[in-house]
Amino acid sequence: MKTSLIAAVAVAVLLALMGSIFVVREDQTALVLNLGRVVRADIKPGLHFKIPLVETARVFDRRFQVLETPAERYLTSERKDVSIDFFAVGFISDARAFFRATGGDEKLASARLAPIITDSLRNEINARTLTQLVSGDRNEVIAQQLKSINDGAATLGMFITDIRLKQIDLPTDSQVITDVYNRMSAQRKQVASRLRAEGEEQARTIRAQADREQTVLLAEAERDAQKLRGEGDAEAARIYAEAANRDPSFYAFQRSLEAYRNSFSDGNSVIVLERDDPFLQYLRSDR
Repeated sequence: MKTSLIAAVAVAVLLALMGSIFVVREDQTALVLNLGRVVRADIKPGLHFKIPLVETARVFDRRFQVLETPAERYLTSERKDVSIDFFAVGFISDARAFFRATGGDEKLASARLAPIITDSLRNEINARTLTQLVSGDRNEVIAQQLKSINDGAATLGMFITDIRLKQIDLPTDSQVITDVYNRMSAQRKQVASRLRAEGEEQARTIRAQADREQTVLLAEAERDAQKLRGEGDAEAARIYAEAANRDPSFYAFQRSLEAYRNSFSDGNSVIVLERDDPFLQYLRSDR
């Protein structure tokens, strides 16, 4: 009987000791509740004690957590509708505030943190054009609003270290897609027209250069031809003159034969001359 009592007391003491000890790891933080009221918070890593049955320990993960939310729709400064998908990286910075705001429910904390982020980003996105939002520095968009986001996150006992815009889309039910396609088409047509104009200008330049070179070549060829014809005529005149000097009578006879041939070439020519006309002298005699 005495042994059983001792054993029961030992078990009770052991259970009491087990219920009074809790461990906080390096990546955790904790707080102690006394009948539902926070009496100690932001407890550091290590082995800690609490009053059994009266106090309760709540341990939370202090590692970085990723908060992902559904894509949100915003309006740019041009009143154009865009859909932006983002995620936030943060951790629990104040266990007491976190427990009071969410009861320690991490899903509830994410649900309350999402509107804080989306509302702050809305102010920045509403002040930018679609072009600035798509082609600009996205980190700059976040940097402008990170302080105000952390002011709101502090009420939840959390701290946001970074926010990343994953994707910027044009909603399929928005007129923006049609406007963007029309603008892209107009820009492509403008580029095509410019290229065609440049091509036509180059073609005109090439044709003008070719025509100029053709004119120069023809002029040079005509000049050379006239030069050659002149040289040929001069050579022919020289030869005729030399032949005439050697035998003037034969040269005169040959010239007369050429005149006869040219005069009666068609066979129907009629020439009326006096009998003693010099033109007929070689028809009467070869001398």
